[in-house]
Amino acid sequence: MTDTEDAPNMSAARALVEALLAQGVDHVFCVPGESYLAVLDALADYRDRIRVITCRHEAGAANMAEAYGKLTGRPGICMVTRGPGATHASIGVHTAQQDSTPMILFVGQIARGDRGRGAFQEVDYQQMFGSVAKWAVELDDATRVDEIVHRAFSTALQGRRGPVVVALPEDMLVEAVAPSPFHPVAIRASGLTSETALAIAERLETAERPLMILGGSGWDNAALSALEGWADALRLPVLLSFRRKDLWDNEHHCYVGDIGLGTNPKLLARVKSADLLLTIGARLGENASQGYTLFSRQEAAEKLIHILPDPGELGRVWPAAIGAVAELSEAALTLSQMPVRRRWDAWRQAGRTDYEKFSAPIAVSGPVNLSEIFQQFQALLGPNAIICNGAGNYAAWLHRFHRHRSRPTQLAPTSGAMGYGFPASIAAKLLLPDRDVIAVAGDGCFLMSSQELATAVQYGANIIVIVVDNGSYGTIRMHQETHYPGRKIATDLRNPDFVAYARAFGAWSTRVERTEDFPAALAEARAAGAPALIHVVTSIEDIAPGRTLSAAHA
Repeated sequence: MTDTEDAPNMSAARALVEALLAQGVDHVFCVPGESYLAVLDALADYRDRIRVITCRHEAGAANMAEAYGKLTGRPGICMVTRGPGATHASIGVHTAQQDSTPMILFVGQIARGDRGRGAFQEVDYQQMFGSVAKWAVELDDATRVDEIVHRAFSTALQGRRGPVVVALPEDMLVEAVAPSPFHPVAIRASGLTSETALAIAERLETAERPLMILGGSGWDNAALSALEGWADALRLPVLLSFRRKDLWDNEHHCYVGDIGLGTNPKLLARVKSADLLLTIGARLGENASQGYTLFSRQEAAEKLIHILPDPGELGRVWPAAIGAVAELSEAALTLSQMPVRRRWDAWRQAGRTDYEKFSAPIAVSGPVNLSEIFQQFQALLGPNAIICNGAGNYAAWLHRFHRHRSRPTQLAPTSGAMGYGFPASIAAKLLLPDRDVIAVAGDGCFLMSSQELATAVQYGANIIVIVVDNGSYGTIRMHQETHYPGRKIATDLRNPDFVAYARAFGAWSTRVERTEDFPAALAEARAAGAPALIHVVTSIEDIAPGRTLSAAHA
């Protein structure tokens, strides 16, 4: 409840801002637009409580809001104008949907009386976002502000977390409404039943080769710590789903790797041979299941224990020997109290040995060895640095050779969205200014959101972006050479001078052309006192870890 009950009538825009305050909103990422000027005007009176971050592209704003949701577990808030603003921002909504991230996109909308006329920048947002948002709604009644905002937050946070889109007709925003109390969302998480937990423990007692697979969103550190202690006592091998590598200390002796793109073939064989898969939070989608081929539906029905927060996801693809709907952290806390007498030390040790061999640096043909650079991150940055990336083969080097030690330290899109990592890093630095925040981006990936350098400089978000430059859309080039050898087209890139480009924004920058020069460059970037860019020039021949371009079609 707010102090507005005895106040005179207010605009619906002001009611919206007060409803956001009641839900604990402290950041809004936006590109301003005339269709929601009334909301911006209302925000001006609350600038001491809600920090408004003006971005240079709606995709950047949406990606920052999505990153906020990943980091905090609370819905990230993005505001954009109608038409082009909303379509630009849709990439962040898609990432939030794929990544199960709570997020709310507010879109300015045409006046209610103009609907259906093909008005300037008119879009039906319920139809447009219907397949990617958990809920899309047009707030066309000013008296329902608290109701719609409350439902938006509830929807974003319950079950499988995800994005909500709320359209705001510009004429509705200036209507006068009577003050009323606003109601913060209060969600009580549900856990496993004692019967289900006992059944899981009994299955573990009889398993010879069990694996625990973690993924999803909504975890808290206390639950993960309890689960770590339980797995440690049992010597239970643990692996992580695609781009969830910070859920578990990668140096822990039970950690055996992650499944997604570029997975260790020995780990895939281990999953295939496992007789029990205790899976908490991971949907086992296309990437994690290697195109739904890692096991059959019959095998899943025999050995999969699947715990997910949303009944709509349970059984969607895989039948399970035991399926349960529960909040992940609550389920983990319950399981961590279950006594299990079996121990699997030899099975765990074999998996750990395979992981350590696979994550050790490898030889390359060029003067820059990304495996050595990323393997050094831990020593150079410490265990709490937040590492962000988008999509491209450069990320395969990062995920394979960097070991995450704590949470949250990874911001990466399971949606495979290029251009994500750099704006995500800005959001992370604004939220956690005392942490090192590193964005790793390919040359193609970076230039999809590089204009947000202006945002980083404007707000003093002193991130470090490492641009890995091989002059190509490398992932596509690799597949091109594999499937259509000698038919190169559309994948070569002519890039700017990245050092000069960064300096034009007011950022610090340098160029690295040898592995041995990277540590000094990183140290200078950390001491720069400004956003920093390190331009790392790599060879197109070293197209992926352990793979050369010339051998791609061999």
